[in-house]
Amino acid sequence: MEPGPARRRVLLAVSGSVAALRLPQLVAQLLASGEVEVKVVTTEHAKHFYDSKDVPAKIYSDSDEWEMWKQRTDPVLHIDLRRWAALMLIAPLDANTLGKIASGICDNLLTCVVRAWDRKRPLLFCPAMNTAMWEHPITATQIQTLKSFGYIEVPCIVKKLVCGDEGCSYTVAVLQGDD
Repeated sequence: MEPGPARRRVLLAVSGSVAALRLPQLVAQLLASGEVEVKVVTTEHAKHFYDSKDVPAKIYSDSDEWEMWKQRTDPVLHIDLRRWAALMLIAPLDANTLGKIASGICDNLLTCVVRAWDRKRPLLFCPAMNTAMWEHPITATQIQTLKSFGYIEVPCIVKKLVCGDEGCSYTVAVLQGDD
């Protein structure tokens, strides 16, 4: 029996925006095609917005990075994840993590993977933050910095935010190309 086509390996990173509520839905939709394998990297703040039991993929966080490594020959999780993935998608990318990546800060698992990322492979990011944060002048500068690294912005859409403001967020439909 012939092996099936190789499945594309997607590393989905989720940061602490309220849009992280959509993580279970996003993972399920990525897996629905049967052509994708998904692993999730989460920040500690993102964990506040979803229940890991509802996410149909392996989730890695900062504690996994430190618990795996005991001595010099042990695996380094952020390097292993970057080697595993064909594509990285950061959805949502909150203002805090955007600032860290644009500044080269790598103080958690997500930002360490990004700093070690093979820039020959695609990295897509979906900004999601409150309107006032989105409209701050530093946001445009930081997004432009990420684009200068070769990363691809998935533009946000204007909609009613959880806080009640009209503002910019990503949707799963945008990631699929639906209207």
